[in-house]
Amino acid sequence: MIILKIGGSSLTIKDSKKSEVNTTGLLRIAREIKSSLDNSCKDLIIVHGAGSFGHPPAKRYKIGEKFDTCEYPQKRIGFCETQNSVKKLNMHVCDEFIKEGLPVVAIPASSFMTATNKRITDGKLEMFNKYLNKGFIPIIYGDVVLDNDLEICVISGDQLVQYLALNLNPNKVILATDVDGVYNKNPKTHDDAMFFEKFTSLKDLDTLEGTTNVDVTGGMIGKIKELLYLADLGIESKIINAEVEDNIFKALEDMEVKGTVISRGN
Repeated sequence: MIILKIGGSSLTIKDSKKSEVNTTGLLRIAREIKSSLDNSCKDLIIVHGAGSFGHPPAKRYKIGEKFDTCEYPQKRIGFCETQNSVKKLNMHVCDEFIKEGLPVVAIPASSFMTATNKRITDGKLEMFNKYLNKGFIPIIYGDVVLDNDLEICVISGDQLVQYLALNLNPNKVILATDVDGVYNKNPKTHDDAMFFEKFTSLKDLDTLEGTTNVDVTGGMIGKIKELLYLADLGIESKIINAEVEDNIFKALEDMEVKGTVISRGN
């Protein structure tokens, strides 16, 4: 089994003032996944981020922050707007994947998961195995869920990856982002950014200066923290650049591709 997480920044125009799909990138990614599945039989779970669809309403309504009871009506609307927005992105993703012959079936986190203080604490995954056994590709995405402490919160695609991997024990975890992997600073704005081929410890985070713009889900540092937890359990993962042609295909096929490996330290 492989868990592939596709970052929202690769699927959407993330800095856009309105929700826009990166249709060219989405189509290429769909074709690369289809080519890999045609080449070799494998079970695949796809997780995708929310990008310009989910982050603006979640930020505007401050989803996941404590609030007074009198604010609940407005927070409920914010929850619904955010959920509806990320669902629209998922429909775009599923439409393109199905057109390419990928049998994807959406399983929204908000329909079966709950959290406590922004961490998933309940979410039975039997349906994932049932769909996999029938040859489907389950697809889940960054979403909003009910929270036992905060009433409502955002659950990132990166946290979903950790939860799925922890409970389903995949052979491989791949995070496809908009950069080649982990750098000590944002490589898009700093020519002297240093690339890390491997990350093995939380101590390594001290060397980072903010590798990407931090969004409501924590940016690159948030991804690394989720994956280091898996590394401590012996589950290795790799962060690659989804915007480089054939990178996703190569990663799915165990071919050499530039990226940062997140693994247990020696």
